[in-house]
Amino acid sequence: MTEFLVACRCWTVLLAAGLFLCFPSADALAREDTTLRQCSPDGRLCFALTTVAGVPTYSVDRGGVPVIDPSTLGFMLRGAGKWGGAIELGDAVRSSVDDSWEQPWGENRLVVNRYREMRVPMVERRATLREIRLVVRVFDQGLGFRFEFPAQDQLVDVTIDEELTEFAIAGEAEAWWIPGGESNRYEYLYSRTAAKEVGTAHTPITFRRADGLHLAIHEAALVDYSAFWLQRIEGQRFRTRLAPSSQPWKVRREAPFATPWRTLLVGKDAPALYAASDIILNLNEPNRLGDVSWVKPHKYVGIWWAMHLDEWSWNSGPKHGATTANVLEYIDFAAAHGFGSVLIEGWNEGWWSESGRNFEFATAYPDFDMERVAAYAAQKDVAIMGHHETAGNAGLYERQLEQALDYYQRHGVHAVKTGYVADAGGVLREDPDGTEQWEYHDGQFMARHHVLVAQRAAEHRIAINAHEPIKDTGLRRTYPNLVTREGARGTEYNAWGEPPNPPEHEPTLLFTRMLSGPFDLTPGIVSLAGRDGRPIPNTLARQLAHYVVIYSPLQMAADLPQNYRKRPDALAFIERVPVDWERSRVVAGDIGESAVVARQRRHGSDWWLGGVTDDSRREVAVDLAFLADGKDYTAEIWRDGPGGGIDGDRFAMLRETRTVTSRDTLSLTMEAGGGFAMSLTPID
Repeated sequence: MTEFLVACRCWTVLLAAGLFLCFPSADALAREDTTLRQCSPDGRLCFALTTVAGVPTYSVDRGGVPVIDPSTLGFMLRGAGKWGGAIELGDAVRSSVDDSWEQPWGENRLVVNRYREMRVPMVERRATLREIRLVVRVFDQGLGFRFEFPAQDQLVDVTIDEELTEFAIAGEAEAWWIPGGESNRYEYLYSRTAAKEVGTAHTPITFRRADGLHLAIHEAALVDYSAFWLQRIEGQRFRTRLAPSSQPWKVRREAPFATPWRTLLVGKDAPALYAASDIILNLNEPNRLGDVSWVKPHKYVGIWWAMHLDEWSWNSGPKHGATTANVLEYIDFAAAHGFGSVLIEGWNEGWWSESGRNFEFATAYPDFDMERVAAYAAQKDVAIMGHHETAGNAGLYERQLEQALDYYQRHGVHAVKTGYVADAGGVLREDPDGTEQWEYHDGQFMARHHVLVAQRAAEHRIAINAHEPIKDTGLRRTYPNLVTREGARGTEYNAWGEPPNPPEHEPTLLFTRMLSGPFDLTPGIVSLAGRDGRPIPNTLARQLAHYVVIYSPLQMAADLPQNYRKRPDALAFIERVPVDWERSRVVAGDIGESAVVARQRRHGSDWWLGGVTDDSRREVAVDLAFLADGKDYTAEIWRDGPGGGIDGDRFAMLRETRTVTSRDTLSLTMEAGGGFAMSLTPID
């Protein structure tokens, strides 16, 4: 097969048949001044595409001010060498969409989908005349573009060594980022550096320019393709770097196909940036599963935190956590306090050695009786949340997947937490000939794997909560049983992490990781203590605020039952706070400093607020203008008490009520490492 490189910076092209020096044709040179522009519906955000020396090059401006400086597009296709050129732009085909759609669950029930589209053929001006199309959709608050490889005789089997999409950030900026390709996957604390000091980063990566404009780069609809890391190549110029595979190439596909969308979110400030994140959902395909009424957002408890405290173990033995007796106690606690399910980790045979080769996903340890547990849970109207830890052995999991899902369905399980605990590059797959290969969590193999699991799980009416996952790119729109995931540093680091999650972690997550979708943070540690009593740098009110600030349709009350019994005021909030929302908004916030989020209960009229701060004491003014006019509301507030904060009494919390209206502004104090939680209920 003759292979080639599209869109590079020099004109030397290595073809399978030999080495050629190719220069732009007269036609190509004649079109060098062609610039195709597509602007947003409001006309402010514009994407421009041209060619420079035959190389497709784009830029983005907002209100005439550059956002992305000229940046090149291209691919390394196997056997073609690094560079090529002589690309001519064809005529643009334009269209627009202005509608909305309803999520079966989510932060906002209705999602507005309003954009203008431009489709441009990019044709190689050589004998091969191979074509790749660029599709651009520009929204008022951001954009997405992707590449389509159409069916053509001269390009059938496509092997991609690298994608060369660039993002040159215009204007001096700082960045919040975590490293890409490192051993601990996405589970790092965010670095705040100058953009010109970023190394290789996972996405979403967030930038703030000196003029206050906020940008975030990510991707949408990651299907059968490698995720990309963003690698800085010089100054503030970045290039995509596809996650590796076990093979020399990164992606192998058969045309026709489309790449994931490369996305840019734009906001005048941090709250506006968060509001733009629905673009990620809009760039995904609509629901393919049909009726998903069996997907039930809810709060859960479970056999989990005690293992991280090293009081119980996942594997069988004297400290085994997932025993029948322990689970029955958790079911009683869930039933008494209105929690929807009990997570059971460590119940099945095979924990933990040999890269997961010993896992049996439908065989219980001798001290766990699934039949008895399932029957008791049904009697108490409590569901079981299953668990499939793979230790990164995705190949074994795929071989047992149908049996494992059928087992859960027969026992009334409708949600499963999956796990892929392994270092980066430590995912094990097995080829049909029995050969074992090692893959990355975010390579093409795992992109396929997660879609496969979602599809198979849906056949059994099971929702998925993926831990150690591939990053979220909005596929929950297409597969609404992909309800939540990890993909960030979660609460377990407050048990044993060095260091534990600092107070700036959550107000950073909101404007970085959370731009991609829900996060199973597992909040609610009301003991404020990790392993061996190590203090967690939060206040009690702050732990409650996490339920509103950090969105997930499955929210865990992660602490031990006995700790909740000691903190009835905190438990009262956790029992009542919803997890499914009519609409949501970030009322105020700055990356890594503070955040205040307001959400309205789905199909309800009550609002819930959460606020968090870093290690600084802050006064916040919460404007209640989002409430309905002409109504009185009861505001019930859980807030840091006098002498509170991480350097004082972390448990100091006041619970109080006030009567408020939409004309009011509430002034609240968040102590260092603290926060507040609030319900606003209309008075009939």
